[in-house]
Order: sequence, then structure tokens, then C-alpha cells
Amino acid sequence: MGFMRNIQTENFDREYSDRALLRRIWSYFRPRRGRLALIAFLLFLLSLFFAAAPVLMARGVDRMGQRGDAGFLALLVGGVLALGILAWLTNWAQRRLTTIIIGDVVLEMRHDAFQAAMSHDLSFYDEYQSGRIVSRITSDTDEFGRVSVLIMDVMSQMLLVVFLLAVLVSIEWRLTLLLLIVTPIAFVVSSLFQRIARQVTRKSQQAIAEVNVSIQEAVTGISVAKNFRREQGIYEEFSAVNSMSYDTNVRRGLVLSNLFPVLNFFAGFGTALLIYFGGLSVVEGFITAGAWYLFINSVGQFWFPMISLSAFWSQFQAGLSATERLFALMDAEPVVQQTGRQPTGGLRGDIRFEDVTFQYSEREKVLVDFRLHIRPGESVALVGHTGAGKSSIAKLVTRYYEFQKGNLLIDGRDIRSFDLEDYRRHLGIVSQVPFLFAGTVADNIRYGMSGLTDEQVTAVAQSIGGDWLETLPNGLQTDVGERGSRLSMGQRQLVVLARMLAHNPAIFILDEATASVDPFTETQIQKALELVMKGRTSILIAHRLSTVKAVDRILVLQKGRIIEEGSHEQLMARGGHYAELYNTYFRHQSLEAINTPPRQRLELTLGGIEVE
Repeated sequence: MGFMRNIQTENFDREYSDRALLRRIWSYFRPRRGRLALIAFLLFLLSLFFAAAPVLMARGVDRMGQRGDAGFLALLVGGVLALGILAWLTNWAQRRLTTIIIGDVVLEMRHDAFQAAMSHDLSFYDEYQSGRIVSRITSDTDEFGRVSVLIMDVMSQMLLVVFLLAVLVSIEWRLTLLLLIVTPIAFVVSSLFQRIARQVTRKSQQAIAEVNVSIQEAVTGISVAKNFRREQGIYEEFSAVNSMSYDTNVRRGLVLSNLFPVLNFFAGFGTALLIYFGGLSVVEGFITAGAWYLFINSVGQFWFPMISLSAFWSQFQAGLSATERLFALMDAEPVVQQTGRQPTGGLRGDIRFEDVTFQYSEREKVLVDFRLHIRPGESVALVGHTGAGKSSIAKLVTRYYEFQKGNLLIDGRDIRSFDLEDYRRHLGIVSQVPFLFAGTVADNIRYGMSGLTDEQVTAVAQSIGGDWLETLPNGLQTDVGERGSRLSMGQRQLVVLARMLAHNPAIFILDEATASVDPFTETQIQKALELVMKGRTSILIAHRLSTVKAVDRILVLQKGRIIEEGSHEQLMARGGHYAELYNTYFRHQSLEAINTPPRQRLELTLGGIEVE
């Protein structure tokens, strides 16, 4: 099992008892009890028809030996044919109903799993790869569906066993008793496989998740891979993951495939015992030779469903393992804990951090006893080196992460008391890399505001500067492509800002993109930003000089503390850390720097250091 050690498991995974899993699974089937009862009745009829066929033929042959009537032979053939037709129709109806019910249950399970995935905090996706989450929602629900079909087949086999036992008892009860003594051996052997089957099945599903992750990363990062000529390397990495998955699934297949031969061996051993003791019974006159033959023939039909029942418990572990992974995703504890579900109402946008302590892990403390007050309608820019805590402040305001100590108040109310869905309706968030969904520019502006008419979308788009629409091939009906790949970075930013304007949030948060844009597009973006920020509380993680100079207040962060604050002019006059950041990162964006000769500009940037 050495190759299994490389398969990753998630921290939220947990083990459920079989009883707990079955109880949880039954909760999905309970609303469909009526149709399940109909399926059970159809299975009863199907088993009855299957059990009746050999009895009818055996009794018919006996009568034929006595009467030798051709008419009776035709009647016997017709009876067997009628039983076959009835069995086919019953089986068709039962399988149709089974497919519908299992399809409904898988649909509901997948819906619940997806809803749980959407409800998890961003910290959840920071820790766990999306490909593994996708695998649970898709592959594991499919596995459960396949095993559910198997369950219906097993129910049919169980009923068939009951009817066949009745037939065997009617033939010779003593041999039937011997058969029942031998039968439990099959279940004992099957139980030995059960634990191993559960383990290898879980590893197999984890291996499939690894393959999904590898494919997803390769496809989404294909442009970077081609840029660095890494196609062969990615192929080799995928090949290694795929080989690991192959080894894991082969091991699972070997475990499950060995079960039937072992069970068949014990079935053959049991049949041999019955033949021996049955032959002694014939010699001693306890049973006729014909009855003995009929008994052995019926035992052959009895062993198949019994072996299927025994093997089922090992195969059933695949379904239990799949649902175990699925329920673990649903039951993963959220990091963000709300103390109430109060309606937000109309937000003014007053934000107050009171001695807030926040850390991603025990070793990664970001904010310690942090204090900050942002007034309603005020625009604030956060500047500082990487790791200073800029993005963390924004993530706490959006309630995507849980802080460990202190209070975060919105309009004087604890942020933990809000209904999160209602609260986030009042937030406008633009991430560092603008994300667009597949569809048109108009679709993306309308995202989250499906009631907007085409005229309203056009008005919003034009309000941030109508000239940018002329650069789009089909205007607002331009297809943006996957993740907005058909638009330039500047155009994506404008689309996202137009979306924010249509949403009309009370609090606006922008993690400004660092990508370079041409001066004309930058001017349009800045105008759009000013329009979005007007009258709204705005938090900007700034990377561009034009954005920094446009806000009401600049906060300079260092290691989770505010070390300076004020306007651009005030901070430059102090000559402190902001002035150092300005000279290092922002000065080259100013008109003064643009109009300065290249050599002198380099000296300015390097703080006057001589360069040969």
C-alpha cells in the first residue's frame, strides 16, 4: 500500500458508522416511501415469477411422465412463456421506477453538496483544492447512484432466496436444514472483505480526486504552461498522478474481484456436502431420486442470489465510502460563526475595528489589537508592503474570515449578528484579478441584478465613460470568453466596475489590479472609480498613484499596524514610511517622472544612487 501514502486527505474528512450513514441515506429516500413500496411489490412479484418457473417445469415434467399428453405439453410451454413475459414486464417497470427514484435522490444529494460548497467560507477554498471538491460532488454521487441500483437488485435477490427456501423445504426439510447450516460461511467470508473493501474504495475515490485536480490545474493554467514551455512537464506530472490512480483502482478491483471466486468455492463445497448426504438419503429411502435431483437443481438457483447477497456487503462499501466523503463535505464546520441572523436594513457604511486580533494560523498572526474607524461615505486607501495586513482587513469586513478577538462593528452593530446573505448584498467587492463569467458584457454587468433592462445596463455602462464601449467588437453584446479572456485587463476592470455601479453597494472594496494598462484606459478606470466611490464607504488596497491620491485618507500599514495616516500631501510632507513607499513604488507613475529623462528617473527611483 506504499503508493497510497501520496494520496491526500482533507482535514474535514470524518468516519461515520454504517448505521449513521444508512440513517442519513434513508432521509433522502423517506419522502419517496410510496414509490419504494411499489418497487418492493414489483420485486415481490418478480421473485415469485422466477421461483415459480423451475417448480412449474419440475411438476410439469412429472405430469408428462404420467400422462404423456401433447395438449398438456403445449399448456406447460404456454405457462412457462407467460411467466417469462410477466417477469420481463415486472422487471421493466421495477427498473424504470428505480432509475427515477435514484436519479431524484442523486440530484438532491448533489444539490445539497453544491449548496454546502457554496456556503463554505473563502478560507475553506484557501485550504482545499477545488478539484477535490468537484470530485466529491460529481464522482462520489455517481458512485452512490450505481450502488443504489445494486441495492434494488439485492432486494430482489433476498425475496428470491425466501421463495426458493420455501421450495427447498417442501422438497426435503432435512437437506434444507443442512443448507442453512453451511450458508453463513459465505457471510463470514464476505465480512472479512468488508473492511478492506471500504479502505481501498475510499483510497480509489481520493485518487480520482487527485486526477481531477491535476486536469483542472493543467487546463486553467495552460497559458502559463505554454509561456514557460512546460507542456511536457505537466504531462509527466499528470501521468504520475494517473498511474497512482491506476494502481489504486487495480488494487480495489483485485479486492472486489477475489470475493466472488472465494464465495463460489464455498458454494461448491456446500453443494458437494448436499450431494453426499442427499445420496445417502436416497440409499436409505428418505427421499426419492427425482426429488433429490430437483433439490440439487434448486440449490444451484439458490446459491447465486446468496453469493450476490454475500458479495453485496463488500461492494456496498463503495456506496458508503462515497456518501461518507459527500456528507463530510456537507458537515464541514464553517470557520465563520454568526451569533444571529438580524436583517441588515439600510447600511450607512460606518466601520469600526475595536482591538481586533486576526491570524490565519498559530504561526501567522496578521492583526493584533487592531483599531480603525472608517466613517460613512469615507474613502480609505491601504498601502504597505506585502504581508502588512491590507487584504486581511478587507476580508474581515466582507466576513470571509473569522477574527479571534475584539469586535468589528458595522453601523454600530456586531458584524457577527447579521444575516450574512443580507449583509453581503450591501457589499461591492472587486478582487485583484477581475473575474468575468462566460457570456456577454451586458450579462456580466447585469450579474446579481437580473431585473435590469437593456436600457439600464447601457446607461450604467455609459456612465463610467461611453468611449470604452466603442473598443468592444459588438458593444455590450461582446462575448467575454472564459474568465473574460477575450477582453483586455483594462476592459475587464471597467466591466467589473460597471457591475458594481449597477449593484449600488453601501460599502465598496477594491483590491486594485497590478496589471499595467495604457494611460487612456487608466484614465477611464480612474473616472469609473471616482463614480463608484462617490457617497460610499470605500476601502481600496491601492497599487497605483492615481488611486492613492483620489481617496480621503491613506492608511500606511506595517506588520498589521497603522503607522501613518493622512492625505497624500500630508504624508509626503512628513517624509516617513509613506514617502519611502512613494519614492519606491509610486513616483514613476507621476507626470513628473514620466516627463523626466530616463537616467534621471532611474536615479530618482534609486534614491540618488550613482549608476554607471
